[in-house]
Amino acid sequence: MKTRKIPMRSCVITREKLEKKDLFRVVRTPEGNVIVDDTLKANGRGAYLKKDIEVINKAKQNKMLEKHLEVEVPNEIYDELISKIS
Repeated sequence: MKTRKIPMRSCVITREKLEKKDLFRVVRTPEGNVIVDDTLKANGRGAYLKKDIEVINKAKQNKMLEKHLEVEVPNEIYDELISKIS
């Protein structure tokens, strides 16, 4: 039987290659809104973050998501990511 390829993505903070299921995807939609993509298939420019509170806090401090998505990311997005971990 053929083995399936596991999709790997890089965290924008740690640069670790991880499976998609171990990462959050934050997306800037074509309309310019920023959302947390639970389906991992939403339209728009995406950035991946490791499911770790320290990584999310570091992304907030460094404004790394804003650099990758090229739009201002509201604090509610970071709060939503942290609440999904807990």
